[in-house]
Amino acid sequence: MIDAHVWTTPNGFKALIALEELELPYTRRWVNIGAGEQHKPEYLAINPNNKIPAIVDHDGPDGKPVTVFESGAVLVYLGDKARRLMPASGQARMTALEWLFFGAGGIGPMGGQLGYWNMFAKDKNPPAIERYLTEVKRLVGVMERRLNDSAFLAGPDFTVADIMNFTWTRATSRLGVDMQEYANVRRWLEAIEARPAVERALALKP
Repeated sequence: MIDAHVWTTPNGFKALIALEELELPYTRRWVNIGAGEQHKPEYLAINPNNKIPAIVDHDGPDGKPVTVFESGAVLVYLGDKARRLMPASGQARMTALEWLFFGAGGIGPMGGQLGYWNMFAKDKNPPAIERYLTEVKRLVGVMERRLNDSAFLAGPDFTVADIMNFTWTRATSRLGVDMQEYANVRRWLEAIEARPAVERALALKP
């Protein structure tokens, strides 16, 4: 059994989508980040970075519990465990890792910064908003070009790389990005949103 420490944020939904897609048995352990539960000592013992998601797999590879934090690491671990959605070796695995890290270093943190400055900051900072909006548009443009030649980010098949990038890309229209400019990205988003496991995950609430 896997304990999934999550909340209903783009990062939290990454783990939930993967668990639903892979049909791994798991228990949701909601971490209310609005109430500061991510700072509690018992959660810091699981994730010293006090962010979500994190998982505890009580049936690890050696039959011992395994703890994993950071959404990219969680997705790779789950894909490898289930032997699905994560290529085992070769160029296919490297391509999946490339696009997974693209999400970890790009659309995720840049989308988060844009969301903060554009939606949550008490004092609006136009240069910051413009900076992050420009960068998010650039990143969505990179995906647009990739998806012109490929059904999914890592190739013809849906992988954890798509899960990694999906949740924040899906949120960009609410953050000020005009998605009408990105037909391939819209097609990709719609294809992922239509997956039954994704629908189930996005409907989960504490």
